[in-house]
Amino acid sequence: MISELLPAPVLVETAYADPPEARLEPEEEAAVARAVESRRREFTTVRHCARLALGRLGVPYRPLVPGLRGAPSWPDGVIGSLTHCAGFRAAAVARAGDVVSVGIDAEPALPLPEGVLDAIALPAEQRRDTALSAAHPGVPWDRILFSAKESVYKTWFPLTHTFLDFSEAELTLRPDGTFTATLLVPSPLPTLDGRWRVHEGHLATAITVLR
Repeated sequence: MISELLPAPVLVETAYADPPEARLEPEEEAAVARAVESRRREFTTVRHCARLALGRLGVPYRPLVPGLRGAPSWPDGVIGSLTHCAGFRAAAVARAGDVVSVGIDAEPALPLPEGVLDAIALPAEQRRDTALSAAHPGVPWDRILFSAKESVYKTWFPLTHTFLDFSEAELTLRPDGTFTATLLVPSPLPTLDGRWRVHEGHLATAITVLR
């Protein structure tokens, strides 16, 4: 699902279940020592995906310990992004010589809980959500918007190392599976273009900034 949203320089590994061979390095174990079992499983499996993707890239695996604001610490020369939700985990990696930044996010293909859209969407985004929902019923536009904003943040943060609020990027979703984010704060990239897809109970969004 996510691999179809990303260009060739980006390698993706996904998992729909937690494989028994998935394991953590000691530093990673320490990061989830007090986590509940579901959190441990998703943390472990998404790093298993990263291990496989880095292997395909020809880069030795090193512990992906959460750093500032939880962002994983990728090996030197590697750009990457992780995502996980119920029943899905994925890792995307690329060489820094090919890609400036990448952000991926996956979510269940269900409407957002009541009240969440008001918390994450600007008034203009809410109006577009209403119009899209009327024109294309059955598509969880509000959840796609949430996921796309997550992908925006994951693309933005490695470039700036600063927090980005939901209200600081205005997104326009399109029925053709694309979206554009306009950053409303000073940014090295004033706009970001991404793609989305809904498939078999999950949805995914992705942004790649190529060199």
